[in-house]
Amino acid sequence: MSTGTDPLAPLAQLPGVPDAVAEVRKAVDRLYGHRVMRRRAAEVTSESALRGARASAALAGADWPLEEVRRRSDFGADPEARTVGAALRIAAEAGQLLSIWRHSPLQVLARLHLLAVGDGDPAAGRPRRAGEGAEVLFPQELEPVESVEVEAVDGPPPVLPPAPGAEEVAARLDQLSRLLVARAEGQGVGTPALVVASVVHGELLALRPFGAHNGVIARAAQRIVLIAEGLDPKSICPAEVGLAELGTAAYRRALAGYLAGTPEGMAAWIAYSGRALRLGVRESTAVCEAMQRGMV
Repeated sequence: MSTGTDPLAPLAQLPGVPDAVAEVRKAVDRLYGHRVMRRRAAEVTSESALRGARASAALAGADWPLEEVRRRSDFGADPEARTVGAALRIAAEAGQLLSIWRHSPLQVLARLHLLAVGDGDPAAGRPRRAGEGAEVLFPQELEPVESVEVEAVDGPPPVLPPAPGAEEVAARLDQLSRLLVARAEGQGVGTPALVVASVVHGELLALRPFGAHNGVIARAAQRIVLIAEGLDPKSICPAEVGLAELGTAAYRRALAGYLAGTPEGMAAWIAYSGRALRLGVRESTAVCEAMQRGMV
């Protein structure tokens, strides 16, 4: 199959998307060329996973300081602790699921949900059934930090529509899985990794296929795609950190664009995803610099 038949290919040509792809590629290549990566890549990967998990949990309402996440060992005491624990468990295993992801993305998503909720939950590892609702994606607001430029938008962030029903969720998950498996088989390989990761991330947020932890799972799936597509094979670029820096108001606005499905909305979502990924690159670059100075 040629790249022209890839259903995601038109997204790569939307206004602003080629520039976003090029900027991300340049930033990631610069990080991979850092001298610290030649001898301490595994440590950078580990630190990226920790910081990404902390940020993903913060976006889900458990905004803990990094050092608190680093030192804690009990993550079952209260809802926030369970959210942080879920993000950490998912981050620890996500990179090990790549071979399964290539032929069965839905199996990986089920595994991520099981990791998040534990095997004691009767709904663990399965999508929502008819009549079962999904949790709110953004239980608390995170204000953007002053050092990050976010496009000013008048008015409050949009109210997101409810998650679709179980039947639609099942059909769209199957469609997404087929698309990803086809890519793993060499079909549609011309579409940039940023575009593919953005679509997977956005679609899982739109569907909220599970009863809980959908945001954490969607962000982990985005990271797996970036590894699988070869943009970030060592998993050292924590896009979750950038998402948290930009704040949930910007997250909701960008996601609303994806949900609208218009060319402008899709382009804005992909550009936003690229901006978050570049901020994640900046975070890991700072880690590399600290390692180089002997501070880590």
